Amino acid sequence: MNLSVHFEEALTFAHQLHSDQCRKGTTVPFISHLLAVTSIALEHGASEDEAIAALLHDAAEDQGGEVTLEEIRRRFGTTVAEIVEGCTDAWTEPKPPWRERKEAFIASLREASPSVCLVSAADKLHNARTILGDYRRLGESLWSRFNGGRRGTMWYYRTLVDVLGATGPEELADELARVVSEIEYLVSEEPFSRAAEMAEDVNQSG
Repeated sequence: MNLSVHFEEALTFAHQLHSDQCRKGTTVPFISHLLAVTSIALEHGASEDEAIAALLHDAAEDQGGEVTLEEIRRRFGTTVAEIVEGCTDAWTEPKPPWRERKEAFIASLREASPSVCLVSAADKLHNARTILGDYRRLGESLWSRFNGGRRGTMWYYRTLVDVLGATGPEELADELARVVSEIEYLVSEEPFSRAAEMAEDVNQSG
Protein backbone atom coordinates (compact mmCIF):
# COMPACT_ATOMS: atom_id res chain seq x y z
CA MET A 1 0.00 0.00 0.00
CA ASN A 2 1.27 3.45 -0.94
CA LEU A 3 0.38 6.21 1.49
CA SER A 4 -1.10 9.29 -0.14
CA VAL A 5 -0.75 13.02 0.43
CA HIS A 6 -3.49 12.72 3.06
CA PHE A 7 -1.10 10.80 5.31
CA GLU A 8 1.53 13.50 4.84
CA GLU A 9 -1.06 16.13 5.75
CA ALA A 10 -2.04 14.16 8.86
CA LEU A 11 1.61 13.87 9.91
CA THR A 12 2.04 17.63 9.64
CA PHE A 13 -1.24 18.25 11.49
CA ALA A 14 -0.26 15.85 14.30
CA HIS A 15 3.08 17.62 14.69
CA GLN A 16 1.37 21.00 14.82
CA LEU A 17 -1.09 19.84 17.47
CA HIS A 18 1.46 18.15 19.73
CA SER A 19 4.58 20.26 19.05
CA ASP A 20 4.78 21.55 22.64
CA GLN A 21 3.96 18.21 24.26
CA CYS A 22 6.40 15.64 25.71
CA ARG A 23 5.93 12.07 26.85
CA LYS A 24 4.77 11.94 30.47
CA GLY A 25 7.60 12.53 32.90
CA THR A 26 10.23 12.94 30.16
CA THR A 27 11.65 15.40 27.64
CA VAL A 28 10.89 13.03 24.74
CA PRO A 29 8.76 14.77 22.09
CA PHE A 30 5.24 13.36 22.09
CA ILE A 31 5.32 12.90 18.33
CA SER A 32 7.64 9.93 18.94
CA HIS A 33 4.70 8.04 20.48
CA LEU A 34 2.38 8.90 17.59
CA LEU A 35 4.95 7.72 15.05
CA ALA A 36 5.54 4.50 16.97
CA VAL A 37 1.82 3.72 17.22
CA THR A 38 1.39 4.41 13.51
CA SER A 39 4.34 2.16 12.69
CA ILE A 40 2.91 -0.69 14.76
CA ALA A 41 -0.50 -0.27 13.14
CA LEU A 42 0.96 -0.27 9.62
CA GLU A 43 3.07 -3.32 10.38
CA HIS A 44 -0.16 -5.11 11.34
CA GLY A 45 -2.09 -4.28 8.19
CA ALA A 46 -3.56 -0.84 8.86
CA SER A 47 -5.30 0.93 6.01
CA GLU A 48 -4.39 4.54 5.28
CA ASP A 49 -7.41 5.76 7.27
CA GLU A 50 -6.35 3.61 10.22
CA ALA A 51 -2.77 4.89 9.94
CA ILE A 52 -3.98 8.51 9.89
CA ALA A 53 -6.17 7.78 12.92
CA ALA A 54 -3.10 6.32 14.66
CA LEU A 55 -1.24 9.58 14.07
CA LEU A 56 -4.19 11.52 15.47
CA HIS A 57 -5.46 9.13 18.14
CA ASP A 58 -4.58 11.49 21.02
CA ALA A 59 -5.46 14.72 19.23
CA ALA A 60 -9.00 15.18 20.52
CA GLU A 61 -8.17 13.98 24.03
CA ASP A 62 -5.12 16.19 24.49
CA GLN A 63 -5.60 19.07 22.08
CA GLY A 64 -9.08 20.50 21.93
CA GLY A 65 -11.73 17.86 22.47
CA GLU A 66 -14.74 17.81 20.16
CA VAL A 67 -13.60 20.93 18.30
CA THR A 68 -10.45 19.10 17.23
CA LEU A 69 -12.46 15.97 16.40
CA GLU A 70 -14.62 17.98 14.02
CA GLU A 71 -11.52 19.44 12.40
CA ILE A 72 -10.22 15.90 11.90
CA ARG A 73 -13.56 14.93 10.35
CA ARG A 74 -13.42 17.89 7.98
CA ARG A 75 -9.82 17.27 6.92
CA PHE A 76 -9.61 13.48 6.86
CA GLY A 77 -13.15 12.14 6.76
CA THR A 78 -15.70 10.40 8.93
CA THR A 79 -13.89 7.05 9.11
CA VAL A 80 -10.77 8.61 10.61
CA ALA A 81 -12.83 10.76 13.01
CA GLU A 82 -14.78 7.74 14.24
CA ILE A 83 -11.59 5.82 14.99
CA VAL A 84 -10.12 8.79 16.87
CA GLU A 85 -13.38 9.15 18.80
CA GLY A 86 -13.25 5.47 19.74
CA CYS A 87 -9.70 5.90 21.08
CA THR A 88 -10.60 8.90 23.25
CA ASP A 89 -11.38 8.43 26.93
CA ALA A 90 -11.98 12.07 27.92
CA TRP A 91 -13.38 15.14 26.17
CA THR A 92 -13.19 17.85 28.80
CA GLU A 93 -10.73 19.58 31.12
CA PRO A 94 -10.46 18.84 33.93
CA LYS A 95 -10.80 15.18 33.05
CA PRO A 96 -13.11 12.92 35.08
CA PRO A 97 -11.48 10.75 37.79
CA TRP A 98 -8.88 8.35 36.44
CA ARG A 99 -10.56 5.05 37.37
CA GLU A 100 -13.92 6.21 36.05
CA ARG A 101 -12.37 7.15 32.70
CA LYS A 102 -10.50 3.90 32.33
CA GLU A 103 -13.49 1.75 33.23
CA ALA A 104 -15.62 3.62 30.68
CA PHE A 105 -12.96 3.23 27.99
CA ILE A 106 -12.62 -0.50 28.66
CA ALA A 107 -16.40 -0.90 28.39
CA SER A 108 -16.41 0.91 25.05
CA LEU A 109 -13.52 -1.16 23.75
CA ARG A 110 -15.50 -4.36 24.25
CA GLU A 111 -17.95 -3.13 21.59
CA ALA A 112 -15.51 -1.22 19.40
CA SER A 113 -14.93 -1.64 15.68
CA PRO A 114 -11.92 -3.63 14.42
CA SER A 115 -10.31 -0.35 13.37
CA VAL A 116 -10.60 1.14 16.86
CA CYS A 117 -9.27 -2.09 18.38
CA LEU A 118 -6.30 -2.05 16.00
CA VAL A 119 -5.27 1.52 16.79
CA SER A 120 -5.96 1.09 20.51
CA ALA A 121 -3.92 -2.11 20.64
CA ALA A 122 -1.02 -0.41 18.85
CA ASP A 123 -1.25 2.50 21.29
CA LYS A 124 -1.35 0.31 24.39
CA LEU A 125 1.45 -1.91 23.12
CA HIS A 126 3.78 1.03 22.61
CA ASN A 127 2.85 2.42 26.02
CA ALA A 128 3.47 -0.96 27.67
CA ARG A 129 6.84 -1.32 25.96
CA THR A 130 7.78 2.14 27.22
CA ILE A 131 6.67 1.28 30.76
CA LEU A 132 8.74 -1.91 30.66
CA GLY A 133 11.88 -0.11 29.49
CA ASP A 134 11.46 2.76 31.92
CA TYR A 135 10.73 0.44 34.85
CA ARG A 136 13.97 -1.39 34.19
CA ARG A 137 15.82 1.93 34.44
CA LEU A 138 13.86 3.72 37.14
CA GLY A 139 12.23 1.05 39.26
CA GLU A 140 9.38 2.02 41.58
CA SER A 141 9.87 5.75 41.07
CA LEU A 142 8.34 5.30 37.61
CA TRP A 143 4.82 5.03 39.02
CA SER A 144 4.79 8.65 40.17
CA ARG A 145 4.18 9.56 36.52
CA PHE A 146 0.84 7.78 36.45
CA ASN A 147 -2.45 8.85 38.01
CA GLY A 148 -3.25 5.20 38.67
CA GLY A 149 0.08 4.51 40.35
CA ARG A 150 1.49 1.00 40.22
CA ARG A 151 -1.62 -0.88 41.27
CA GLY A 152 -4.03 1.02 39.03
CA THR A 153 -1.74 0.97 36.02
CA MET A 154 -1.18 -2.76 36.26
CA TRP A 155 -4.93 -3.37 36.68
CA TYR A 156 -5.59 -1.28 33.57
CA TYR A 157 -3.07 -3.05 31.35
CA ARG A 158 -4.04 -6.53 32.52
CA THR A 159 -7.70 -5.69 31.78
CA LEU A 160 -6.73 -4.37 28.35
CA VAL A 161 -4.97 -7.66 27.68
CA ASP A 162 -8.14 -9.55 28.56
CA VAL A 163 -10.39 -7.33 26.44
CA LEU A 164 -8.13 -7.23 23.38
CA GLY A 165 -7.57 -10.94 23.72
CA ALA A 166 -11.28 -11.32 23.06
CA THR A 167 -11.72 -8.61 20.43
CA GLY A 168 -8.37 -8.73 18.63
CA PRO A 169 -6.33 -8.08 16.66
CA GLU A 170 -4.81 -11.38 17.78
CA GLU A 171 -1.11 -10.76 17.10
CA LEU A 172 -1.12 -7.38 18.81
CA ALA A 173 -3.14 -8.71 21.74
CA ASP A 174 -0.67 -11.58 22.17
CA GLU A 175 2.32 -9.23 22.09
CA LEU A 176 0.67 -6.89 24.58
CA ALA A 177 0.06 -9.86 26.86
CA ARG A 178 3.74 -10.83 26.70
CA VAL A 179 4.93 -7.31 27.54
CA VAL A 180 2.42 -6.86 30.38
CA SER A 181 3.37 -10.26 31.83
CA GLU A 182 7.01 -9.20 31.85
CA ILE A 183 6.15 -5.97 33.67
CA GLU A 184 4.08 -7.95 36.18
CA TYR A 185 7.01 -10.29 36.80
CA LEU A 186 9.42 -7.42 37.42
CA VAL A 187 6.96 -5.58 39.64
CA SER A 188 6.33 -8.70 41.72
CA GLU A 189 10.01 -8.72 42.64
CA GLU A 190 9.83 -5.24 44.20
CA PRO A 191 8.57 -4.30 47.69
CA PHE A 192 5.40 -2.22 47.82
CA SER A 193 4.63 -0.28 51.00
CA ARG A 194 1.19 0.34 52.46
CA ALA A 195 1.95 4.08 52.36
CA ALA A 196 2.49 3.90 48.59
CA GLU A 197 -0.76 1.98 48.19
CA MET A 198 -2.70 4.63 50.12
CA ALA A 199 -1.15 7.36 47.99
CA GLU A 200 -2.32 5.57 44.85
CA ASP A 201 -5.88 5.39 46.18
CA VAL A 202 -5.82 9.20 46.52
CA ASN A 203 -4.44 9.67 42.98
CA GLN A 204 -7.05 7.40 41.40
CA SER A 205 -9.90 9.35 42.96
CA GLY A 206 -8.89 12.51 41.13
